[in-house]
Amino acid sequence: MPTLSDRLKALGVKTGANDLPAPQRTEQFRIDSVLAGTILPTELGETFVHEERFAPDYHHGHASIRPAAPLTIVSAWAADARLGELPIDAFAFLDTETSGLAGGTGTYAFLVGAARFTDEGEFVLQQFFMRDPSEEPALLDALGRFLAPAQALVTFNGKAFDAPLLNTRYLMHRMPNPMRNFAHLDLLPLARRLWRDRLESRALKYIEENVLQARRSVEEVPGYEIPHLYFDYLRTGDARPLKGVFYHNAMDVVAMAALLSHTASMLADPFHEGIEHGLDVIAMAKLYEHLGEWETAARLFERGLQMNLGEQYFWEAVRRLSVLQKRRGDFSQAVPLWEQAAADGHVYAYVELAKFYEHKRRDSMTALQWTKSALRQLKHGGMPSYVRKHWEQELRHRRERLEAKSRKGQ
Repeated sequence: MPTLSDRLKALGVKTGANDLPAPQRTEQFRIDSVLAGTILPTELGETFVHEERFAPDYHHGHASIRPAAPLTIVSAWAADARLGELPIDAFAFLDTETSGLAGGTGTYAFLVGAARFTDEGEFVLQQFFMRDPSEEPALLDALGRFLAPAQALVTFNGKAFDAPLLNTRYLMHRMPNPMRNFAHLDLLPLARRLWRDRLESRALKYIEENVLQARRSVEEVPGYEIPHLYFDYLRTGDARPLKGVFYHNAMDVVAMAALLSHTASMLADPFHEGIEHGLDVIAMAKLYEHLGEWETAARLFERGLQMNLGEQYFWEAVRRLSVLQKRRGDFSQAVPLWEQAAADGHVYAYVELAKFYEHKRRDSMTALQWTKSALRQLKHGGMPSYVRKHWEQELRHRRERLEAKSRKGQ
């Protein structure tokens, strides 16, 4: 009995990939006819380079792309003193567009956007593109020449992705990695620290829209489409759809510069009246606390508590501030915070008050009262059973010890 495929063939219908004609590459829409650029010759072949320049006063959203504030706090957070010592002209901003997101030796960067500030203040962005995978050595060589004056790298998720990927490609071609000894500032972990609570996403484009107030044009293409667009280009030679890829890459690099500028300004002047979001202030308080800048952290927590915070974040900030004041030895500030939290039913505050009266005031009776109040509160709190069990064990042990002290008249 003839198969469905046989019947279709008898009707003149072609089936299967073997019957399809090979795609024809076009010379009409080459990359150098779609985008202004240069076919750059190197000792290792040719690569295409597209360049854009941004004036010193260019703003991306409400942020200047050239940082005006020192990177002192950013440097301290990144634990790399070089970031605070180098001039901004020594920084290179970099982003890659790749053949896939899995990484490894089978993934390559077909487009690399890199930018530096000139002595005149211009932001010069060059995008290195390989028209064919055979041009990869030339792309890497040209990129290395552009990065040669730099001493620091700024990326977004670059420590986990872009930098290891490029290092692999340089190694595969037995070429020296021009970024090997660079200081490296990855803005993604810093963005997570500053906007984890306020923003539902810490993707660069989301931060760009919601923090920098910058919007991209209709040229933008989603990142997940980019590998497919490149593979389509390799099959057909039609570079027109790649205009959106170049735009996406360029805006990522520009957004990094603006984000660094905005973040540096925030952290250099965290009490600026222009910082209007309470959660931003609390996030900076946590960062300063992490850096051991306790006085600044305490003032920021206090300022944040006066702003519009949701209940969850308000009480978490009260807890963080009270613990910080305790660490600083300032119980005149910590105790009122614990009393405020205890009035709202937070068990930790009862426990801290019990510790304070037992160890600082030597008042076992008052400490016992706070302990018993905490045990009563556990019966009404809607906390998970394992949390309640933990508190019950600690509080019962504390109650027994305090009752023994009270019986001895201590």
